[in-house]
Amino acid sequence: MSNTPITAQAVASLRETTGAGLLDCKKALAESNGNVEEAITILRKKGAASAAKKADRLTKEGAIESYIHVGGKVGVLIEVNCETDFVARNEAFRAFVKDLCLQIAAASPLYVSRAEVPEADLAKERDIATAQVQGKPPAAVQKIVEGKLEKYYSTVCLLDQPFVKLPEKAVKDMLTEQITKIGENIQVRRFVRFQIGS
Repeated sequence: MSNTPITAQAVASLRETTGAGLLDCKKALAESNGNVEEAITILRKKGAASAAKKADRLTKEGAIESYIHVGGKVGVLIEVNCETDFVARNEAFRAFVKDLCLQIAAASPLYVSRAEVPEADLAKERDIATAQVQGKPPAAVQKIVEGKLEKYYSTVCLLDQPFVKLPEKAVKDMLTEQITKIGENIQVRRFVRFQIGS
């Protein structure tokens, strides 16, 4: 434990920043000896571990949300699942689903996750990336190609995209935070994005 006293104000501030529980915030601050950045990292790791434990739980409830952009040229329909109808009616859950609609409208992902990307598309992207770095050492080529594939994923996969409201975080990080806050498994099941003329 730390020697630095943890104030109620510091705990409340950390809670406001992260959305984690008061006790978790207090423990993270104690573990980090009062260092707020370190405490946030501790809470994020704990949240990711907590979300991973919930990943196998069935998600039979949820919400279907729609969004039509101003002017009616872009529309989104999404299904996001959770474990209980109580959470499906929760304001925080509904707000998150609406944010996902805005994300899809703004960033035009093609797939929910990497698992949905067809192997043929990946092979094509790999070939293009390899052709762009010809003449470089083989070890460098492999790293550059992997970097270009990561960039491709962050363009076409919803969960890998930077979140439009907080670009420093990926959508999957926002999803993990929601799972941690709400305490249930949440899955983005599917979406459709419509655009006039495409």
